[in-house]
Amino acid sequence: MMLIFLSTYTMIASVREAALKLVEQRDIIAIEPMDEAHALALFEKKLGKQDEKQDESQDIAELAAALEFIPLAIVQAAAYISDPDRGCSVRQYLNDFQKSDRKKIRLLDHDDGQFRRDWEAKNSVLVTWQISFDSIRQTRRSAADLLSLMSFFDRQGIPEALLHNRSRQENAEQSDRDDDEGSESQSSVTDEFQNDVLALRRYLFISISVDRTTFEMHNLVQLATRSWLEANGELEKWKRQYIQNLNYEFPTGKYENWAKCQVLFPHAKSAATQRPQERDSLLEWASLLYKAAWYDWRKGNGAEGENLSVRAMKTRTKLLGLEHEDALSSTQMVGSIYSLEGRWNEAEELEVQVMETRKRVLGAEHPDTLTSMNNLASTYWNEGRCKEAEELDVQVMKTKKRVQGVEHPSTLTSMNNLALTWKRQDRGVEAVDLMKDCVRLQKKILGVDHPNTLSSSTTLTSWSMEKLDINISMADNSI
Repeated sequence: MMLIFLSTYTMIASVREAALKLVEQRDIIAIEPMDEAHALALFEKKLGKQDEKQDESQDIAELAAALEFIPLAIVQAAAYISDPDRGCSVRQYLNDFQKSDRKKIRLLDHDDGQFRRDWEAKNSVLVTWQISFDSIRQTRRSAADLLSLMSFFDRQGIPEALLHNRSRQENAEQSDRDDDEGSESQSSVTDEFQNDVLALRRYLFISISVDRTTFEMHNLVQLATRSWLEANGELEKWKRQYIQNLNYEFPTGKYENWAKCQVLFPHAKSAATQRPQERDSLLEWASLLYKAAWYDWRKGNGAEGENLSVRAMKTRTKLLGLEHEDALSSTQMVGSIYSLEGRWNEAEELEVQVMETRKRVLGAEHPDTLTSMNNLASTYWNEGRCKEAEELDVQVMKTKKRVQGVEHPSTLTSMNNLALTWKRQDRGVEAVDLMKDCVRLQKKILGVDHPNTLSSSTTLTSWSMEKLDINISMADNSI
């Protein structure tokens, strides 16, 4: 928003280009977004309930924050709440607003005769924004497309890499082109993208983070954009592009990918609530959720990972069948998360199912089959069924050493697990010796900072301390 000072009066413009057509830059003052204190003051003034304001102060603050301190949204909500025919409190409005996106849209799009008594809010906030959407689409279609894509992401930390509408095939074709031609083409694409960003920033639809590496949006702007897309029959198109871009960039949950996973994880969580309709897009959606669940599980977070993995499992099983490897991988992930949560019986049921299917379909020595056996052995160990755990651990470790090699990371995991089982069976000397070999190889292959290395090293240290305590105790008793 800009204030324009003319010789006899002051004008307000929402787009900088419009202001510059009238006056010089020095005659324009940019008005920054409303801060919390001013937003609360505006809200309380518009509500006008002096006797009740104190009791509702916390609710007013929460609702103002939910409305992201946007003046027009605040004025509109205040007019709705103040309507005596509705009998709506601030808390009731807030509860309704938080129920779902559709409820938000209904409230933000409200604009009846009673509401028009407040001349400042004669248009709903959605209508006001959507007028601007139409304007952008007419003047710069590519900027409108960019806004459409951005409306699906988490509102904060949107990386530029996710905003280019490129498929794997397009990327491969680009890499095969002549270097000079590709460089010139990429430069043109970058220029167009920056011009689109500039157009959206001028309309105040997006902003750039302080470190200038990612983009941000108001959640309500995203909601209004998606509402506009749905009304124009383009919601699924841009949802599909969003899922494709995010799935392409989101890596597996392996340790070396954690930094990138952490950046993209909020966007994957946002995707979980935006299930597409088309089959191919559904499979990409399930792939994304599976990888996000993998990362969350490796970080030791069960609740969110369960939600993501169960959705991926159900989608893949329905579309691909129970015996498809992607469906089995998702089922195994759910089992692993159940184990993380201590739900051993449920974990065991899924792990047995996956192991038996893989034995039949892939063979007993396939790496994926061995992983399933390893997971089941861990569940047996957690249930205190050490004999059954040992039988599987020994079988898996021997097979992995022969098939994958002694230094394969998966073999090292089996060594760690067997050492833990032996320790629980009071075979301490064998357990310590095996864990020493495991830690030595993990440091060599994985590195000293890898989570698996750190975990095994910590275990070995604790066992060494136990032995030291026993030796000290024996020495004390001999005095």
